Amino acid sequence: QAADSKREQFRQYLEKSGVLDMLTKVLVALYEEPEKPDSALDFLKHHLGASAPENPEVEALRLEVAEMKEKYEAVLEENIKLKAKVKVY
Repeated sequence: QAADSKREQFRQYLEKSGVLDMLTKVLVALYEEPEKPDSALDFLKHHLGASAPENPEVEALRLEVAEMKEKYEAVLEENIKLKAKVKVY
């Protein structure tokens, strides 16, 4: 009976933390796929990984990329202006 109690506690933990809901959603998505993927495991990994919380390092890199894109656009614009000035001379 102790094993049943541990199982029930674990089930409640999974339910409270949202794991059961997430697994259910992914399994339903797999069930509803018109063309089943060759690897159900890869399907699960992809869909569970896509909804996992972001690693702080990944988020920092995303911000850095966004900043670099802005700087790149500014440099391109400056380059165009400078080329126009050079043409005048």
